[in-house]
Amino acid sequence: MTKDLNLSRRQLMLGASAAGMAFTAGAASAQSQSGAQPAGNGLAGKSVLITGTSSGFGRLGAEHYARLGAKVFATMRNLPRPEADELKALAEEEGLDITVLEIDITSDEQVRTGVAAAEKAAGGALDVLINNAGISFSGPIEVQDMEATQQIFDTNVFGAQRMTRAALPAMRAAGSGQIFNVTSQLGRLIVPGLAQYSPTKFALEALSEQLAYEVVSKGIDVTIIQPGGYPTEIWENSAIRSAELKERTSEALLSAYPQMTDGMGESRNGGGSTDPMDVPRAIAEIIMMPAGQRPLRRAVHPGAKPQIPINEVSAQQQMAMLGSSGYGPMLKAVLDR
Repeated sequence: MTKDLNLSRRQLMLGASAAGMAFTAGAASAQSQSGAQPAGNGLAGKSVLITGTSSGFGRLGAEHYARLGAKVFATMRNLPRPEADELKALAEEEGLDITVLEIDITSDEQVRTGVAAAEKAAGGALDVLINNAGISFSGPIEVQDMEATQQIFDTNVFGAQRMTRAALPAMRAAGSGQIFNVTSQLGRLIVPGLAQYSPTKFALEALSEQLAYEVVSKGIDVTIIQPGGYPTEIWENSAIRSAELKERTSEALLSAYPQMTDGMGESRNGGGSTDPMDVPRAIAEIIMMPAGQRPLRRAVHPGAKPQIPINEVSAQQQMAMLGSSGYGPMLKAVLDR
């Protein structure tokens, strides 16, 4: 059996992040997934709150939606910080409607007060909530101590739950709204050695789909964005967290999984030359769709998207199981788009 695994072991010796990179990036080009968005006011009148805007998809999205005319609430934790100052300066320079708010999505209090402040500034319910903030670690499951496990679930799953619960009451009262949850290809498939990342993204996928069925009759759409690999700061940040985890892990445990622990803490680019703007463009395109016609899931990547057949089979089996039941109208309203 060991001989049969030689190729996988050689790949994994590059570190779990490299294996994830090979899976998600493929031979992708930097071509845009969704194509160019129209400049100007395509999102005029829309209030959009995004989590995790200090970098990556969140930062790019804050700029993109504002340039399309949206009133953007860009949230990040640990203010003041240089990233917030840079975004404020950009907004002032370009005349963009961007308000930076402090929200640590692991804090019940900051979520409540931050969403309330955004709703007050927007004059009512948010039109769009984008749960984008997320973190990752590398290493096998046994190496993930409870500190790391709680941290990643608190951010990737519970953070989205906190934000959703804070925004939904006003959306329900308004009878409209759109919630985006950013998951991953790895919310449908597994790369060994990427710690609790897939478990959290699988959980967020399930949470999002269930929520979509429950709120569709209230005029609220839910869309799951499933990016492949992109060259954002998540890789560098993951390396820092993974190095800290490795430092507090016993040598005996690390040596039990050398092919998955040798590369822990090494910074890698998991997106190749792909363009992270694919994700904000895809989200903007979906926001501009008529309410009630927005898709439940959108795979985003210019290369391989192996989650698509899983999405299709999942929808078919949901309908096969519950389509003829009392839940059928909920499922059909979400899946028949």
